[in-house]
Amino acid sequence: MPLAAEPPASPALPHWAEAPADLAAAIREIKPALRARIESSGRTVPEVFAAVERRIEARIAEIEADRERGEEVWPVLDYAAIADGTVTPDQLAKVRKRGCLVVRGHFPREQALAWDADIVDYVERNGFFEQYTGPGDDFFGSVGSKPEIYPVYWSRAQMQARQSDRMATVQSFLNSFWKHTSDDGTQWFDPDRDALYPDRIRRRPPGTDSSGLGTHCDPGTLDLWMTEEYQKAFRHLFDGTAEQYDPWDAAHRTTGPQYPGSTMCSAFRTFQGWTALSDMDADQGVLHTIPIPEIMAYLLLRPLLPDVPEDSLCGVRTNQVFPVTKRWHPTLYRALTPIPDVQAGDSVWWHCDMIHSVAPVEDQKGWGNVVYIPAAPWCARNEHYAAEVRKAFVTGSSPSDFPAEHYERTWPDRFTIDDLNETGRRGLGLD
Repeated sequence: MPLAAEPPASPALPHWAEAPADLAAAIREIKPALRARIESSGRTVPEVFAAVERRIEARIAEIEADRERGEEVWPVLDYAAIADGTVTPDQLAKVRKRGCLVVRGHFPREQALAWDADIVDYVERNGFFEQYTGPGDDFFGSVGSKPEIYPVYWSRAQMQARQSDRMATVQSFLNSFWKHTSDDGTQWFDPDRDALYPDRIRRRPPGTDSSGLGTHCDPGTLDLWMTEEYQKAFRHLFDGTAEQYDPWDAAHRTTGPQYPGSTMCSAFRTFQGWTALSDMDADQGVLHTIPIPEIMAYLLLRPLLPDVPEDSLCGVRTNQVFPVTKRWHPTLYRALTPIPDVQAGDSVWWHCDMIHSVAPVEDQKGWGNVVYIPAAPWCARNEHYAAEVRKAFVTGSSPSDFPAEHYERTWPDRFTIDDLNETGRRGLGLD
C-alpha cells in the first residue's frame, strides 16, 4: 500500500530582524508572501478574513446586547475577591472574553490620594515646572494640556505602588489568563514574577480641555508582520488556520525583537494598566477600549485584502503607534466602550493587543490622575530590558523606552536602591 504523500511545506516568509531601510519595498515584499502562505492552506485570504470578521462581529454583537440590557461591558472585580481566590467562574470567563477589567479597591482610597499628594510635593519641591521644556514625544504631546503627562518615574509614590504586595497579587492574577508554557515544555514567562516597568504619570486638573488620544494599539508596528518571532506568534493567522488563533498564547511573544520608535515598549506586557489617583467619571475624557482581545487577527489580516494599496499596511509605520481608523476599520468602532466610573485606588487593565483611546474632554470636572503600571511578567525580553531600567533607576534617568528628558537626575529625594523591598529587587533583576 503506498504511503500518503506529505503535505506540501508552507512557503517561507521573508523577515527582518531590524526595521528595513526601505519600508515601502519591504511591505510590497511581505504582503504577497503572506498571501501565498495563507493560500497554501487551500483557502483564499478573503475566505480567512471573512472567518475572522464573523468572529469579531459576534463579539461586537455581544457588547451591543450588554449595552441594550444596561449591563456593564467592562468586567469589574473587587480586590478582595482576587486576593482571596473567590472570583467566580463566570467572572473569570467574562475577563477572558473581554480582555479588560477594573479592580475595585486595589489600593485603599486614602493611600491613592496620599500618593497623588506626594507626587505633587515631589515635583514642586524639585522645581519641575520651572525646568519643564514641553512634551518629549509627539504622541502624548498631542493631548493639549501643559503638562498632562509628567515625565517622572522615580518618586516614592510610583515605586511604592509598583513594588507593593497588592500590585503583585493583581499582576499574578492577570498573568494567569495567559498560556505561558507550551506543550513542548517551553516556558515563555513566569506568571508569578513581574518585571518592574517604569512609566510616567498623568495629572489632568479640573477645567482642562484635552484633545485625548486617537484609537490605536501598542504591541508593535511593522515588526508584527516582519519579524520571525512575531510571524511564529501569529502563525495561525498567516497559515490559513485563523480559527485556531488564541490571543492568550504567549508563545514567541517574549523572545523576539521590536523595531525602535518614539512610542515603543521594550517589555512584553500581558496587560497594560493604570491605577487611579483621583475619582473619575466615565464621561470625563477617560480610557475607551474595543474589548475584544482577539482583535489582532482582524488588524493583521485586513491589509492583505485587495482594496488596500500594495505598499500600505493600513497606515501602520515605524516610529508611530499602530493606528486604527474609520477608513480601514469602521466596523470596530461600534464596540468602543469607556471604562466605568472609578475612584482613587481602583486600577484599570486591558489586554496588550487591545485597541484603546482616550476621549477628549472640555472643562473637565474633577481631577484625572493616574499612575501607569502594567503587568509585565519575567521573561527573556523583560529580563533584557530590566538591565536598562536598573541603569536609569540608579542615575535617576528617563528609562530608555521614553524620551531622554532626565529631569530627576539631580533630585536628591527620589526613590533609591535602599528603599527596594524583595518584590522591587526581583522586578529589577537584583534578587
